[in-house]
Amino acid sequence: MSTSESAITFSDFILSLGHTAAVHFGDIADPYTGQRTEPNLAAAAHMIELIALLQVKTKGNLIEPEARLVDDLLYDLRLRYVQLQEGEKRIVEP
Repeated sequence: MSTSESAITFSDFILSLGHTAAVHFGDIADPYTGQRTEPNLAAAAHMIELIALLQVKTKGNLIEPEARLVDDLLYDLRLRYVQLQEGEKRIVEP
């Protein structure tokens, strides 16, 4: 496998952080156990803060689709966080 085939892109990395947040929200199954867990808002908030930190630190260095991905993902994750705080149902169904 060449280096370019095995290299993770910035978008892949950001999406993996978003996936981890979804696991912490309890919206999707944990990839290790195959089971959904109870929401862990503290862990989900940590992932949101990490993505927001990356957004700040990469400002001006991303191509437009990458910047839009980060913006959209943060919007969706923050909305989901508020929904869970208010006790709303999951938006992702099995």
